[in-house]
Amino acid sequence: MNTVRFDHRPVAPSKVVCIGRNYVEHIQELGNEMPENMVIFNKPNSSVTDTLRYFGPETRFEGELCLLIEKGAVAGIGFGLDLTHADIQNRLKAKGLPWERAKAFDGAAVLSDFIPFDGSLESLRFELYRDGALAQHADYNLMIYKPQQMLQEIQSFMTLEDGDIVMTGTPKGVSTYQRGERFEAVVYAGDKELLRAEWICQ
Repeated sequence: MNTVRFDHRPVAPSKVVCIGRNYVEHIQELGNEMPENMVIFNKPNSSVTDTLRYFGPETRFEGELCLLIEKGAVAGIGFGLDLTHADIQNRLKAKGLPWERAKAFDGAAVLSDFIPFDGSLESLRFELYRDGALAQHADYNLMIYKPQQMLQEIQSFMTLEDGDIVMTGTPKGVSTYQRGERFEAVVYAGDKELLRAEWICQ
């Protein structure tokens, strides 16, 4: 089982639960319809990694605030890159088919270390830099569905095991990427920096 680091110990998430289309400007950016209900899909444990790989010219990054779950509640905060084969996803969407081939491949959930967090989720925000330039940023207020709504909806039909991760959706600014590019993510609670993560694309 692949693991992430939480509070300096390895944790193996059984799954990564992703919330799609959770920021209005990102929905508009990709020309998608506004969803009537929360969009939820899973990435398996085999997709979990701490290494950002190059998969091809049609694969894009999507930066997301991540929640680590214990006892059914948020126990830790981290950051992740939801990698997407955009060409494959577009073909599947056009036919009304599931997204797993585009979203759940090995290495598609690039995750930082996680830190314990028991503060106000409303205070959380993040910035993602690409080769030193701000690529994405978001805060709690920009989310259509807030973290507690996400957990309630997910747990209405699916068990969240200890160590499972929820990726809360991406704001505008998604793009394809190249080998050698450097990504740096910073997560804040208000003005306080909580964590910083860095990847150089292999």
